[in-house]
Amino acid sequence: MGKASVLLFLIFIAVIVGAGYYIVQSAQQTQSAIDGAVAPFRESNAALQTQVSVLMNPTPTIIPDPVTYIRDVQALARLETIQYSVEKVITAEVAQGSFDFLFGDRLLFVAHGIVIAGIDLSKLTPQDMAYQNGILYMRLPPAEVFIATLDNERSYVYTRETGILTKQTVDLETLARQRAEDEIKKAAVEDGILTLAQQNGEVFLDKFFDAIGFKDMQFVH
Repeated sequence: MGKASVLLFLIFIAVIVGAGYYIVQSAQQTQSAIDGAVAPFRESNAALQTQVSVLMNPTPTIIPDPVTYIRDVQALARLETIQYSVEKVITAEVAQGSFDFLFGDRLLFVAHGIVIAGIDLSKLTPQDMAYQNGILYMRLPPAEVFIATLDNERSYVYTRETGILTKQTVDLETLARQRAEDEIKKAAVEDGILTLAQQNGEVFLDKFFDAIGFKDMQFVH
């Protein structure tokens, strides 16, 4: 190969390399231009998807009325002497016999509740107390349940089964919650909460009157 041929070959290689570099640069510039042009559409699409997501999954807004009405105020003299924590499972259902799989509705509700009992000292009258021969006699009002309520943070629907064609015309969960409060109170009473409340009240008052000078005290039943 002569010098002229070698020189021509080198020139050819240089042209190929330069053309390749130019093509690469042009492609990069073209891609950058395309990316720049498409970017606003991508941002708009992302914003649109975000808006659609918000519309499909709205966040509830709770707005309390700024005006508050106090309907009733009562003075209380309740001596709370015992508290029960109760768990109860409630089954609520709308049964349709053999067609449960179509129209039935059934849920299991796990209820956690609190029952507080004690003695309402506002019901104590002067006739219920007497001091004779150094002894203080007292007849306490019977113990009663002050509060029987659900702990909403711990209570929950465990399972719910609905038929294929079920229309939920009855709010089973609300009904289950209402029944749960009654059952929680009933369970505590059956377990003897009122008896314990009465006993605890007598122990507390005995210590109280002893501290203020009545060393001998008897409760009349």
